[in-house]
Amino acid sequence: MERLILRGPAPPLMGRLQVPGDKSITHRAILLGALADGTTAIRGYLAGEDCERTAAACRALGVDVEGWGSPLLRVHGKGLRGLREPEGVLDAGNSGTTLRLLSGVLAAQPFLTVLTGDASLTRRPMGRIIEPLRRMGASIWGRAGDRYPPLAIRGGALRGIRHESPVASAQVKSALLLAGLYADGPTTVVEPAPSRDHTERLLRGFGHPPETEGRAVTVRPARGLTPVAVEVPGDFSSAAFFLVAACLVPGSDLTIARVGINPTRTGILEVLEGMGARIEIRARRELCGEPVGDLVVRAGPLRGITVGGALIPRLLDEIPILAVAAAAAEGETEIRDAGELRVKESDRIASLAAELARLGVDVAERPDGLRIRGGRPLAGAPCGSRGDHRIAMALAVAALVARGETRVGDTACIGTSFPDFVPLLRRVAPAADPRVEAADRDA
Repeated sequence: MERLILRGPAPPLMGRLQVPGDKSITHRAILLGALADGTTAIRGYLAGEDCERTAAACRALGVDVEGWGSPLLRVHGKGLRGLREPEGVLDAGNSGTTLRLLSGVLAAQPFLTVLTGDASLTRRPMGRIIEPLRRMGASIWGRAGDRYPPLAIRGGALRGIRHESPVASAQVKSALLLAGLYADGPTTVVEPAPSRDHTERLLRGFGHPPETEGRAVTVRPARGLTPVAVEVPGDFSSAAFFLVAACLVPGSDLTIARVGINPTRTGILEVLEGMGARIEIRARRELCGEPVGDLVVRAGPLRGITVGGALIPRLLDEIPILAVAAAAAEGETEIRDAGELRVKESDRIASLAAELARLGVDVAERPDGLRIRGGRPLAGAPCGSRGDHRIAMALAVAALVARGETRVGDTACIGTSFPDFVPLLRRVAPAADPRVEAADRDA
C-alpha cells in the first residue's frame, strides 16, 4: 500500500507542463497496429499500467511489441487474420478498455481465449458487449450468468448487425466496430449520445474509415489495415486535474501544453467556463487526426452549476475532479444522469460522496449523481482512493486548497493512467510537499 501526503493551502501554480499521452488513443493505436499488415510506430504513447496490459495481451496473441518505455513504440502487426491462440489466460488488470476492445477482436478469431482482470475489473458489467457480440455470431461466456469477467470467448464467422446501445459507451462502440472489421456485412452502432470517437479517427488513419451519420457509426468489412506512424497527444483527462487545480489555487497561471482537445472529450471545459473559469486555448493544430491545443488557465472564483444530459458522456471520466471544483465554488452544483459512475473502477458516486465529506465538503449522494454545496473551507484529513486512480488524483487536488495535512490512502493505482502525476504535482506545487510513503492497508 502507498499513500500520498500533501499540505495545503498551496501557493500559486505557475509555469508550463505537459501531461503524458492519451490513454484511450494509446490502447487503440496498439491494438489496431497489431491488426495492421506491417509495423506501426507510436510516439507520445502512455507507458502506464493499463496500456501495458494491452501491449502484453497483443504479445500473447503473437504480435511483437517492442520499445516499451522508450520514446518510440513499434508494433509489428500480424494482419487481421494473423493472431495466434494464447497459451494462457489474458489478464487485463484494471483496464476495462483492454478487456472490452480485445473482446471485439477475439470474437472473430478461430480459437478459444480466456480474459480476466483484477478484483475491480471482475465486478464491472460485461453484458453490454456479450449480448451484441453473440448476435454477431461469437460464443462468449462470463461469470454470474454471463454478466462479469472472467470471459471465455470462442470466435467464429461474424455477421454484421445494427446495435442500438442503451448507453453512450466508447468501449462498447469500439468493441463492436473492431468485430465489424471481420463481419460479412456492415456493422452499425447507434448511441443515445455521442461517445468519444478515437477509434473512428484511428481507423481512418489506418486506411479503413467508418461512416458516421448522426448518432450512428457504421464500419464495413475490412480486407486489411495499413500501418501508420501515430503521434499521441496529451491526455485531456489527465490534464483536467491540473486544469482544475489552477482554477482553484489563488494566483495560479498555468499552461498545459499539447493536450488533445477532441470535442467528444472536452465537456468539462464547457462546464468550467459556465462556472466562471478563465481558460484559453492557444496554438490549435491537428496531430494524427486529433485536434490539439495548449490550455492556459488562471485562477478565479467559480459558481455552482447543474450538469447532466448529453453532456455527461463527454466528461464522465472528469466528474471526480469536477466534484472538487464544485466543492470550492460558491453555491450549489448538481451532477445528474451519471449513473454509469456506479460501475467504474469503484462506485465513483459513493466514493466521492464519502471521501470528500472527510475533507469537510457538504455533499449528498444521489442515485445518478451528486449534490454539492460549495464554498465551505476544506480541512486536511485522512481519506482514501478506494483503489480508483481518478478518485486518488481528485483528492490530491482537493488537498491543495484544504488547510493542513491530507493523507490520501491507496494511491499506487494512479500508475494505471498517470504515472507522472506526483512528479508533475511536485514540480508545480512544491510547497505542498507532495510525497509518497508506504502505508499499512488499514492506515
